[in-house]
Amino acid sequence: MFLPKYPDNPTPPTAHTHAPVDPVLVQRSLPRVSISPGAIAAVVAGGVVLTALVTAVVVSAISVAIAAVVLRSLLRDHRRR
Repeated sequence: MFLPKYPDNPTPPTAHTHAPVDPVLVQRSLPRVSISPGAIAAVVAGGVVLTALVTAVVVSAISVAIAAVVLRSLLRDHRRR
């Protein structure tokens, strides 16, 4: 019932043949895409803003970590007395 059915006389697959093409005659050109200077400026400005935001987050995280270490040290010294 679930056994595959094989052909009685299997034939090998035919090989694909390609005609030789002169590489000098084949010229493929990329489509010309014009990007406006405004779009480039917007991407650069966006990159600058995102970089500034990431830098601000990193500086804030480092300062909070330093404050936590200092407070922990002060509280540990206070508990010992």
